[in-house]
Amino acid sequence: MTKPEFVVEPAEPSLDTTLRIRVRGLPAGSEAVLEAVQPDPMARPWKSSATFVADAAGELDLSAVAPVTGYPGVDPMGLVWSMTRGRKPRGAERDRRLLPPAELTLVLDAADPDGDGRLGARTVVHRHRWPAGVQRATVSSHGLVGTMFWRADDGPRPGVVLLGGSEGGLHELDAALLAARGFAVLALAYFGRRGLPRGLVSIPLEYFRDAITFLTARRCVQAGGVGVLGASRGGEAALLAACVDERVRAAVSVVGSAVMTQGIPALDHLDTILAAGEPSWTLRGQALPFVPQRVTDRMREQIVAREAVDLALAYDDGLADADQLAAAAIPLHRTSAAVLVATAGDDRMWPCGRLSTVPTTRGSGAWEHLDYPDAGHLVAAPPYGPSTELVTGGPGVRFATGGSPAANAAARADLWPRIAGFFTEHLPGRPA
Repeated sequence: MTKPEFVVEPAEPSLDTTLRIRVRGLPAGSEAVLEAVQPDPMARPWKSSATFVADAAGELDLSAVAPVTGYPGVDPMGLVWSMTRGRKPRGAERDRRLLPPAELTLVLDAADPDGDGRLGARTVVHRHRWPAGVQRATVSSHGLVGTMFWRADDGPRPGVVLLGGSEGGLHELDAALLAARGFAVLALAYFGRRGLPRGLVSIPLEYFRDAITFLTARRCVQAGGVGVLGASRGGEAALLAACVDERVRAAVSVVGSAVMTQGIPALDHLDTILAAGEPSWTLRGQALPFVPQRVTDRMREQIVAREAVDLALAYDDGLADADQLAAAAIPLHRTSAAVLVATAGDDRMWPCGRLSTVPTTRGSGAWEHLDYPDAGHLVAAPPYGPSTELVTGGPGVRFATGGSPAANAAARADLWPRIAGFFTEHLPGRPA
C-alpha cells in the first residue's frame, strides 16, 4: 500500500499566501487527523488539529472538504487560523532574526487498515515574513522614525505610508508583505518610540506631511502621489493625512474613524487616561477638537469583576452629542483622494462602524466602504495567521476585541488583497 504524503503548494510562500494543502495515499474513506504546529518568534507554539475523511481515491484536499471535527466549514487555511497558543517549552529561545520565516509543521495520523499500526506523514513549510527580493532600510532622518521596504528590481513602485494604531507602529511585517506585492512602503511610527512623543497626544499632522515628503523623494517611489494605510487610530490618521496633503492619492482606513477622537497619554491606568481629556492631533500648533471618552458604569463593573473591558462603550456619550461630533469630524471634503473604509460590525475596542460613517461631506475622489458584520477589531493584520485570541492587554485592564476566530480570519483574507487592489487602481504606476 502507498504511504500517505503531503502535497503543499506553493513550496516557498509568503505569509499572506493561501496554501493548497493536500494529502494523498490514504485508504479510501478513512479518517485522518491533521495537526498543524507553528512556533512564533517568541518560541511559543501555536497548534491546531482537525479530523477529515479521505475521498474514494484516498485523497484529502483542504480547499474542497470540511473537517469532521475542528474548524468550521471548507477553508484551505483553517488549520492555520484555528491554531491556539501553547506554553513556551522550557529552554526554548526566541528567534532574534528580523522577520524570520514561520515554520509550519503539518503532521498526519491515520489508522492502518492492514494492521494494528498507524499511518503517518509529516512536512514542513517555510512561510516567509520577509519575502525574497524585498529590501529594508531604517529611517531616522528628517525627524522621522520608520522603516522602508521595497522590491529591488527595475522601476519605481507606488508609494504607501503605513501607520499603526494605538501602539504607534511599526508594522514591519505588514510593510514587508505589501512591498512584495509591488509597493514601496514606509512603515511609520508616530509616538511611543525614541525621539517621538511618549503617547498619542498632540501629534502634529505636519509629521505625516514630512513622511510623505521623505517617501516621494525616494528613487524607488513612483512620482505623482502616494497612498496612506492605517488601522484603528492609524485609520483616523490616514484620513487626516489625506485632508492636509494633496499628494495623498488614496487613503485606506481599516476599523478607523472619520472623526477625531481623544488622545491616549502614556499613563498606567484606563481611568486616568480617559479622564485626561487630551487632544490627539495638532495642526499649525493648534489642538484639534475631538470626541471625548469616559468610563461608563458597565465598564466599571467589568473592571471590578476583572472581565475583558468593552472599550467601545466609552464613546457612547461623545457620539450622542451632535455638535461635538460635527466639530470633530475629519474634513474629508478637502481631499480629492480615493478613500477605502473598512469596518467591523462587532468591534468592541471602539464603534468603528459609527465612527467611520458619521454624516460628513466627502471629497471628490472615489469612496468605497467594506463592512464585515461578524468580525471584530483585529481584522487589520495580514491574513493567514492565528485568529483565536480575542482579548488583548491594556493599561491595567484587558480589552475585548470582538468578532470570532472564523469571522476575523475570513475578514482578513478578504480585506488584504482588496487593499492592494485599491492602491493598484488609484495610485500612479503599477505594481508588478
